[in-house]
Amino acid sequence: MAAKFEVGQLGITPGAQELIPMKEVEVALNRHASGDWGKVCDDDNAQNEWALENDARLMSVYESASGESFWIITEADRSSTTILLPSEY
Repeated sequence: MAAKFEVGQLGITPGAQELIPMKEVEVALNRHASGDWGKVCDDDNAQNEWALENDARLMSVYESASGESFWIITEADRSSTTILLPSEY
């Protein structure tokens, strides 16, 4: 999958690091960078597509094999991307 944008510096919160296997984080990050936003609603999907063209924040939602939901957020300036649990937002 070809990346549609730069993810910048990567960060992961302690909770996500503890609960989400790194291989699953890697797969999700590649999906995120290629524009596969995961389990976002239709409105958030449309917002992400708009954000690609307008330098706004991007957010994806994924679920680990164990059923743990996690988010990936790339800042508007594409300087950084964070992997986190919803409870850590």
